[in-house]
Amino acid sequence: MTENKNNKHAFEAQDKSLPFSGPEAIDAECLECFEYEYANTPHGREMEIVTKTDEFTSVCPFSGLPDFARVIITYVPDRHCLELRALKYYLLSYRSVGIWYEHMVNRMLEDLVAACRPRRMTVEIQCKPRGGLTSSVTARYNVDEDTAPPAAKE
Repeated sequence: MTENKNNKHAFEAQDKSLPFSGPEAIDAECLECFEYEYANTPHGREMEIVTKTDEFTSVCPFSGLPDFARVIITYVPDRHCLELRALKYYLLSYRSVGIWYEHMVNRMLEDLVAACRPRRMTVEIQCKPRGGLTSSVTARYNVDEDTAPPAAKE
């Protein structure tokens, strides 16, 4: 068996890419909230909500191949809580979007904070293995440390 010593092109996309949408396809407008009635009670002010999904998908912005991840959203609400049905539709809007995880985690944080204005929020994306590597990216918001909530991108 002859080994090709010049495998420089073996790991390039070789002009192959599946079609995908850009970040403009992310639907932050579908996010809805409901009023949180315990915002002014001692136990309500520190209540933490954790929402997880193992069914998140987006696509690689280089190849268009699917990327799979676990998304964990943890927040302490102020006056509003995220409505879960709307959150599901929001997360589904990433399904055909080509976006780097490092950009996605910040975009999610901006969109979710803009929607519900929490006291604190953390978005963590745990990427499923690809090529033997796993990654985890985390973005955080704290109303006491930031002067204003991050603005959602259009």
